[in-house]
Amino acid sequence: MTDTARLDALEMRIVHQDEVIEDLNRIVTAQWKEIDRLTREVVTLTERVNLAEQSSAGLEPGEEPPPPHY
Repeated sequence: MTDTARLDALEMRIVHQDEVIEDLNRIVTAQWKEIDRLTREVVTLTERVNLAEQSSAGLEPGEEPPPPHY
């Protein structure tokens, strides 16, 4: 293999690697956005559960409130 052919092969590999790195970067960025969205959703749901627990604070754990006709 001549030096020119080796250099061309290396340049092609670098171009391919750059494309792969850019693809991976886009994927990782999209995943982090999704993780952030899901984290915010978990926080919101946790707050809602805490509020629901506080509204039924007079009950023992595992005890349900009496039905409305009581």
